[in-house]
Amino acid sequence: MNDHVTTHQAAEDARNEEILIWLNGRLVPKAEAVVSVYDSGFMLGDGVWEGLRLYDGVWAFLGEHMDRLFEAAKAIDLDIGMSRDEMIAALMETQKGNGMTSDAHARLMVTRGVKTRPFQHPSLSQQGPTVTIIMEHSKPSLPRPIRLATVPHIRGLPMTQDPKLNSHSKLNCILACIAAEKAGADEALMLDVNGFVNTTNACNFFIVRKGAVWTSSGDYCMNGITRQKVIDLCRANDIPVFERNYSLVDTYGADEAFLTGTFGAQTPVSEIDGRQIGTGEMGPVTQRLRDLYKDLVAQEGT
Repeated sequence: MNDHVTTHQAAEDARNEEILIWLNGRLVPKAEAVVSVYDSGFMLGDGVWEGLRLYDGVWAFLGEHMDRLFEAAKAIDLDIGMSRDEMIAALMETQKGNGMTSDAHARLMVTRGVKTRPFQHPSLSQQGPTVTIIMEHSKPSLPRPIRLATVPHIRGLPMTQDPKLNSHSKLNCILACIAAEKAGADEALMLDVNGFVNTTNACNFFIVRKGAVWTSSGDYCMNGITRQKVIDLCRANDIPVFERNYSLVDTYGADEAFLTGTFGAQTPVSEIDGRQIGTGEMGPVTQRLRDLYKDLVAQEGT
């Protein structure tokens, strides 16, 4: 199988060659949006980021994304050098500069900045943080449901690298994705330290069994904003939902499976480890949650 798709697959848009990128207080053309080879993010993956999505003029769940960004920066002892309001103003300036009104995705990144020497110690980052916003015209375009393969790479204990941290250091997830592609799948299904089903390399993971929605305990996965919205929507709409430990046996026997993330919202899964899940197409519970989520996003703009 070589017809791989990804959870971040989007329709090609020629306008993205002409975008302006926010870099340390200035909007610059894409070709000029460059950082030093001494930058902490390039050199060590020392930084944090957020992905945001623009629907009909509104950045969905903006407050929660800002909360997560600033909490992550505090956790790694990184002074962003901007207030929440200043960060939001930069996002709006980038949106306005690119004339974007909907179907846009922003990747907001903060690193510890340029280092004086090419070594690890954070005290060598003395010039202040590097802050950038990449904003692209981006409409999800998934030709079929996602195929997953279980991989040996896990989301580990918080004292190694806490999986709740949206850090620039994504090599573990990238290796998981490579392993899945080598197995003929699109993305990786990753287990936790106890062998329970956890997350994929890029998204949070859910199954549906007999009308009930299951997801991981949350102890070892990204604290996904879309994940939490799905859980909240289930509770508000009398859909049974469980945050629990469950195994691959439970997963293979599921009626439906789907992924959640800011970019794709709810993405159906057709196959896991060569086993078809349900009908292999988007199931009714996934579709209902998609519709409820769209309504929730629409309410953000009212």
